[in-house]
Amino acid sequence: MRIIVAGGGHAGCEAALAAARMGAETSLFAINLDSIASMPCNPCIGGSAKGHLVREIDALGGVMGELADKTCIQMRTLNRGNGPAVQALRAQVDKHDYHKSMLELIKATPNIKLKECEVAEILTKKIPLLGGVDTQSVGEVVLSDGTKITCKSVVVATGVYLNSCVLVGHTSKSSGPMGFAAAKRLTDSLLKLGLKIRRFKTGTPPRVTAASIDYTKTIPQPPDTQSHFSFLKRHKIRNVVDCHLTYTNEITHKIIRDNLKKSALFCGLIKGAGARYCPSIEDKIVRFSTANRHQVFLEPESLSTDEVYLQGISTSLPLDIQNKFVHSIEGLENARITKSAYAIEYDCIDSRQLTATLEYKGVRNLFFAGQVNGTSGYEEAAAQGLVAGVNAALKSPDTTNNKAKISESGFVLSRTESYIGVLIDDLVTLGTNEPYRMFTSRAEHRLYLRQDNADQRLTPLGREVGLVGDERWESFQEKLLLIEQYKKYPDGESPDYIRETVEIENKYAGYMKREATRMAEVKRMEQAIIPKDIDYDKITALRRESQMKLANIRPHNLAQAMRISGVTPADINVLLIWLKKNKV
Repeated sequence: MRIIVAGGGHAGCEAALAAARMGAETSLFAINLDSIASMPCNPCIGGSAKGHLVREIDALGGVMGELADKTCIQMRTLNRGNGPAVQALRAQVDKHDYHKSMLELIKATPNIKLKECEVAEILTKKIPLLGGVDTQSVGEVVLSDGTKITCKSVVVATGVYLNSCVLVGHTSKSSGPMGFAAAKRLTDSLLKLGLKIRRFKTGTPPRVTAASIDYTKTIPQPPDTQSHFSFLKRHKIRNVVDCHLTYTNEITHKIIRDNLKKSALFCGLIKGAGARYCPSIEDKIVRFSTANRHQVFLEPESLSTDEVYLQGISTSLPLDIQNKFVHSIEGLENARITKSAYAIEYDCIDSRQLTATLEYKGVRNLFFAGQVNGTSGYEEAAAQGLVAGVNAALKSPDTTNNKAKISESGFVLSRTESYIGVLIDDLVTLGTNEPYRMFTSRAEHRLYLRQDNADQRLTPLGREVGLVGDERWESFQEKLLLIEQYKKYPDGESPDYIRETVEIENKYAGYMKREATRMAEVKRMEQAIIPKDIDYDKITALRRESQMKLANIRPHNLAQAMRISGVTPADINVLLIWLKKNKV
């Protein structure tokens, strides 16, 4: 029985590769093969907290870290002046090489069939459960050409393509990013399956030619590290380009203020919720009216093109206004725009309808990953894709990789062991009213969840589920041996990354001990499993508001229940007493 992955972005690619590597027959469908792992926004991987996600994906056996290393054209470490918990790698990558490398990898991976086609409909079937209760499960998908395919599981990873439209000025047209077609038919199918659909918005800035930039008026941002995302370190890091920094100014701001009504955002054309932490330049100028300048990073997109991405000035203003305000920025006076900026609106789901495995509560074996869950960013998408792919594969009869070792509830990562766990728990417990972006501040245990120890935290789990191969496992065992040797003989020769990990653990040992106590309490609450069929209305000691919220989200355990807005500590105590009384 086949696994279907709908969408070939960063989530879909990681999902398909994870499922296939676990032995599941997998079909990956993309609207256009040129959109496979494309980078319609910033051509970079990593950054604050996002770099942690990439390291965790790699530690579990995913591919984003390796491909970022392979296609890197500049590597930097962010937050060097701060503590190790918030330091993170960021790679400027060659966007064309990244796409090409991912496409080649997918084509070379056994068990994956790749096809350029749209998944238009998901059909379900009734399956009997114990007690004579029937439930819905995935049965078939219908492609845009009318073909029906029987399948065991489906991973929906449609990114920003679902019923998407591109907006510039007063114009709107049905389109995906970078001119690719929109996925027009799947939304109706999801609505029929009971999913709640919402509308989000993102955007992108203009691209200009490097030859038209006066770099003498900008501030160089050179590479500063040879560090790798992947713990395997298979690829040599290429630090061959500089990025540059410039700023908007009062003239820029006046041009934009004078033309706000021409913006799709301010003329009322855009209805979807945008990302608070990645606003358009017109939004910045309105919201931060006292700021006299905003940063603009000039970032090369590829070694094979002359295009430069103007990070920091995404906009939905018309092209003539884009030209005017771009030319007002120092260093960009004669810049030639090759691709204009635009905003894009798209359909996504209410992620609170999912379990921690990213399975839809209303239909068994139907998983969702990436921006369709309301997130932003390639890294957040890839992390979800890996988890959804693993869980879809665990439902497949083709996979035998250590299934017995995986909990009956599926492959679930805790907030105490990973940023991926924080990301998914936030999505399925709290939900989001705007595109969700990962920050280190979202992780309560960030001193423990560092990028340097991601393999120590997660590679054993990746091995257990069948994603970590022998080469990676042997490399990991060698690292553990080197750590123990350095602890015993600190005056001996050891690689820098080994010394870094041990010295961080020694320096923060007191904090880590207190952190371990808090994490143990969280894990205890995670082990207090709440029955799926619990009737909260019958627990009369619960407040009515809590009964309604708990019934709506149906948390898997007490730790998840604690994080639901409006559920109080007193309510948790009531639940705990109920679980003990009923010997659950």
